Formats: sequence, C-alpha cells, structure tokens
Amino acid sequence: MGLSWQQGPLGATVGRFLIPDWQPQRLLFAEPARRRMRVELAGEWIADSEEVILLHEPGRYPVAYFPISSISSTALIPEERKTQHKDLGETSWFTVSVGGKESRHAAWQHTGLPEHASILDGFVAFAWRAMDGFYEEDERIFGHAADPYHRIDIRQTSRHLVVQDSGQTIAETRRPLVLYESGFAPRWYVPRADVDESFLRMVEGQTFCPYKGLASYYDIGERHKAAWSYQEAWPEAARISDYISFEADKIDVFIDEKKLDLEPGQKVTPHGIDRGLDPAELMERAKDRQ
Repeated sequence: MGLSWQQGPLGATVGRFLIPDWQPQRLLFAEPARRRMRVELAGEWIADSEEVILLHEPGRYPVAYFPISSISSTALIPEERKTQHKDLGETSWFTVSVGGKESRHAAWQHTGLPEHASILDGFVAFAWRAMDGFYEEDERIFGHAADPYHRIDIRQTSRHLVVQDSGQTIAETRRPLVLYESGFAPRWYVPRADVDESFLRMVEGQTFCPYKGLASYYDIGERHKAAWSYQEAWPEAARISDYISFEADKIDVFIDEKKLDLEPGQKVTPHGIDRGLDPAELMERAKDRQ
C-alpha cells in the first residue's frame, strides 16, 4: 500500500479524513521525489534527473514524471495518439526509440493541464513495463516507483499462534513474527520448523512485492493458496525469509486462542514481475541489493 494504491488514504481507504465538509472521490497528489532517478532502455540511459515529480493517483501505483530537459533528445518520437485524462486533460503519447529498439505508447505528457496541476507542465512519464529498468542512483527499483508513504515494520512476539484445518494442527508457535505494512491488516509469520509441512503443497505461480520480494504459495487440502512464503525476502524484510504465513479467510488461525477474521486491509492485489524478468533472474538481481 502507498498513498493512493489499494487501502491508501487517497485510494480505497479503510480510514477516513476527519473533516466536516464533503470530500471529493478522487484526490491527486504530486510532490518532488527528492531522489535521483534514471531510466534504461537497450543498455542506454534515456532519462536522468534529480527533479522527478511523483504523481499519486487513486487506484494506481505512484508514477515518476521526468523533466523533458532530462530526457535524451532523440529518445522521444511524438505519436498522433491523443487521450483524455479525467483530471489532467489532454495527454500526448510518444514512442521511445534508442539503440535500434522501439517501444510504442511508452511515454506520455499531459499537454492540456488545468492551472492547478501546472507542477506537471513540461514533465514526461514512462510506462514502467515498457522500459528495461528504472533506477535510483545505481540501484534498480522493481515493480513501481518507490512510495515514500509505504512502510513495513516486523516485530518479534511470544504470543501463541495456532493454525488448524478441520481441527488438525498445521502450525503452532510461541515465536511468530508479526509484519505491519502500511494500510494492511497485520500478517503473522511462522518459523518453518514450527509448521507441519506434510499439510502443505506448493503450487505453480508466484507474485511479487516491490517491498518484500517474490512470494511462493501453498495449498492446504482443498484450500487454494492458503499459505505463502518469501523464501528469500528483500534485505529490508529479511527477517521473514523462509517463514510461512497463513491466509486467515481460508484457514483457521488463532492468536492467543482468538480466531482471526477477515478484516479491512487483509485482501491485497497481487503485483506481477517486471517486464523481461523471470523469477530466477529477479532473485539473482536482488542479490545485488544485499
């Protein structure tokens, strides 16, 4: 979650602003990123700027906008394509071309901005999956532009956690980790040694979290993807590496004998792996972050 994605305060929030007047359904927020960002295509840097603007739009990941002066003068080929953004007016599109590689509809600029959105005047955004990579300084950023409002805290606890399926105990521990992630319900992670893995059947398919890494899933009996594990979590979340978490709306999870129920912020929207990366390459590149 971030400012505008999923349960963020500008998205489908589970909280509310305590204001007396009516609040518009859509609120956009733009701010300086305050970090150097670069865009790579075909082995070349086509954009490099410390003046990036982040746009937070309801229901979307944050989008990085680059000053047009920071973009290679030959990289952008104007297209005839024009679209209309519901809040930001007419939008012009570009093909991005470099080193003999072309990517159509890969960049855009809002050319009919209302006065209150003039902060984006002269800025261009790139489609994340159309580029070969986005970087902050020399480190590749996976998934989407980093959201400064997204936070993860992992805490050790001695609370008694039990996972059961039709009365059969699958996991029991007094040393779980609880992961608090901005806007989401707490997630409880169990050391693998405290799980009876005979109940778990790994399934094909993985999802990617830009903040935690690559997640693998397990069926438990007839319950599809009732558990998951970040077998090699990103360094920022390394404490949960190879721990197992259980989906409380699919399997019975008890904390200090109290059954967990589905609550707002528990459901999440899976994120796909970046264009051109398979899981093995993603994990290999992730080692560079350590």
